[in-house]
Amino acid sequence: MGYDTAMLPTATAIPTRFAEVLGQVKAKEMLRRALMSTKMSHAYLFRGPAGVGKKTMAQAFAATINCTAPMDHAACGACPSCQKFRSANHPDFQFITPDGATIKIQQIRELKKSLAFPPFEARYRVILIADAHTMRRETANSLLKTLEEPPANTVLILTADEASGVLPTIVSRCQVIPFFALPEAEVAQHLMAEAAISQEQATTLASIAEGSLGRARLLLEKELLPLRQQIVATLLNLQPDGPATVETVFDLAEKTAALKEELPEILDLLRTWYRDLLLAGNSQPLNQDLAFTWEAARRRWPEPELFARLERIDRAKRELARNCNRALVCEVLFFGLL
Repeated sequence: MGYDTAMLPTATAIPTRFAEVLGQVKAKEMLRRALMSTKMSHAYLFRGPAGVGKKTMAQAFAATINCTAPMDHAACGACPSCQKFRSANHPDFQFITPDGATIKIQQIRELKKSLAFPPFEARYRVILIADAHTMRRETANSLLKTLEEPPANTVLILTADEASGVLPTIVSRCQVIPFFALPEAEVAQHLMAEAAISQEQATTLASIAEGSLGRARLLLEKELLPLRQQIVATLLNLQPDGPATVETVFDLAEKTAALKEELPEILDLLRTWYRDLLLAGNSQPLNQDLAFTWEAARRRWPEPELFARLERIDRAKRELARNCNRALVCEVLFFGLL
């Protein structure tokens, strides 16, 4: 799951400078060297965890490529080209995102048609294909020809979250730029400045997001941590044969299923809680704010049952991926977790 915004950001949010991207020193250095080179690569693959700045960096790189007054191999942020990038109105920048769960083959076909024409006004036409790991094989194969023989003055930037989600034939035709999880302290500090939240809340979000600023923002915006805590409390306090169990589980399943796109995320959060229970004392816990629940949970569920619950969560995620009824999936899961 990607955590960067699926649409172009608002006019005031689109970056044009690398300095606007948090961390990722190695990626910035590699891209600066590319800008200094006499021959720029025709295709780049920004690869790494979700929510660590790949799309943001790609937009800044695209702006820098076409900046008319660069300073020390960085976009000026003020020239007409940079202003058009910042306002999401540059005629030579295309941003392709998944249509639903995947990038469709029709999107790639339409892209190839548009590449028959030269850049409208800029030195380079820049194509950003976000979440390239969502392309199915036929879609990826449709893109191969373009990667092998790209039109003149065209640069393609692909981003991908998953290590094994991109065809090797695609990877081999791109210059790979690696991205890494951000330091949790850096994420927490950024959240406090951005959202005016407490250090305790920011530290909790950064820990659970495991260095993904995009994921931390999602958890905060959608208020997923309070729901995670409600689910944990319900599982701990309900007995399978209790008089209020059925009604309580149905109500909680309905509330959880209403998340829609964020439902897999709440299941991932629940999974990390069980992980913390299993690895107690052997690794740094992610859900530090739920430490008060661990003792009661370990008394209730021995280790083999914890593993069984992890498998139930994984099964629920597979069912959601097959578009099974969300409410029914949640009901079955929560009854199975009691």
